[in-house]
Amino acid sequence: MMSIREIKEELKKELSSSRYEHTMGVEYTAACLAMRHGCNVDKARLAGLLHDCAKGISTERKIAMCEEAGLDVRPVERENPELLHAKLGAYLARIRYNIEDEEILSSITWHTTGKPGMNLLEKIIFIADYIEPNRDRAPHLTELRQMAFCDLDACLLAILEDMNDYLKEQDATCDPLTWETYLYYKNM
Repeated sequence: MMSIREIKEELKKELSSSRYEHTMGVEYTAACLAMRHGCNVDKARLAGLLHDCAKGISTERKIAMCEEAGLDVRPVERENPELLHAKLGAYLARIRYNIEDEEILSSITWHTTGKPGMNLLEKIIFIADYIEPNRDRAPHLTELRQMAFCDLDACLLAILEDMNDYLKEQDATCDPLTWETYLYYKNM
């Protein structure tokens, strides 16, 4: 496995400067949340670093790479290929960065849509991606950032509510998995 320093060097070459800055923010936030909630900090840092490692790949290439790798491309992902960066990122984390830890790979896979019954690391990466310090456009960020350090499930639900509201306002397609995740945590 590559060291964190080596991964950062590679990502700096592969990502735009703003995406790299976001990635550093997610790594930092994930580490803080991991310390607060008793999760493995090294796993949180690695997952935070690699969560967007496929983000710089073109739309057409994302679809082709997923197909070449035998990754399932759902209809909603064909309609909105940006969603593919999560599952493709987990694949690249395994083959390019030699990450074998299934918990890290899973947290990368689900950081965009979420999924019902997420484990602690999956929740941390999902939340860290949304609240990291460089984010400034999402509603309720101050409250969400505070909530993340008190109650991960409540924060997760609030983020999912905000995401669903935003997609409705934009008249954009919501990934059915995100809706399923929302309903799961709403009914807990």
